[in-house]
Amino acid sequence: MRWRAEHEKTGYEHVTPLTDDALAALEEARRVNPGSGNGPVLPAPKQPSHCLGRYMALRWWYKAAKLAGLEPKRGRGWHSLRRKFASDLMDQPLKVLCELGGWKEPTTVLRCYQQANPGQLRKALDGRRRVRT
Repeated sequence: MRWRAEHEKTGYEHVTPLTDDALAALEEARRVNPGSGNGPVLPAPKQPSHCLGRYMALRWWYKAAKLAGLEPKRGRGWHSLRRKFASDLMDQPLKVLCELGGWKEPTTVLRCYQQANPGQLRKALDGRRRVRT
């Protein structure tokens, strides 16, 4: 997937490979809504040639969270998915993670997105090299 610089707030154009599941979802969307292939991935419900607006996307997010039985929680939103992505791939080289997530600066990932969990901390401690006395 090509992320064009003019559509990115960072002005960072990059290419991200897609998973098989993501490709299948896009192919299904194209099958249901055939066209030139240049249409929005998330079209506006009343104007399919336009992108879904941020407020509608936010409403859908809250509705999905409610249907999933999730309690409202500060910080849980679209960016929480990016935080989870960055944290889940913490064992990958930082350069690879930045390319996959579209982060221009690795410091952004380290400062804002990656969050170590207790399991990762325990694994790091358990895997440390021990000094014999």
